[in-house]
Amino acid sequence: MGSLTIRNIPDEAKHLFRQLAAANGRSMEEEARQMILSAVAERAAPPHKSIGQMLYEMSRPGFDIPQAPDSPASYASFDE
Repeated sequence: MGSLTIRNIPDEAKHLFRQLAAANGRSMEEEARQMILSAVAERAAPPHKSIGQMLYEMSRPGFDIPQAPDSPASYASFDE
């Protein structure tokens, strides 16, 4: 596993971070680890689906097909 060192954190920020970690019942190191993992997980790209997978999912019950609006039909005019 990798390690990370963060320097030049203001004393007040470190003090508040220590309180946050204590409130969550974690060490500062574990609190930072959880925050980093949470931030990275939020930005993870969704998995790519094949067109076959998308078609399969669309054919399953519960998929709503958009309906055409209820507007009157227009008739063709052959008048010149």
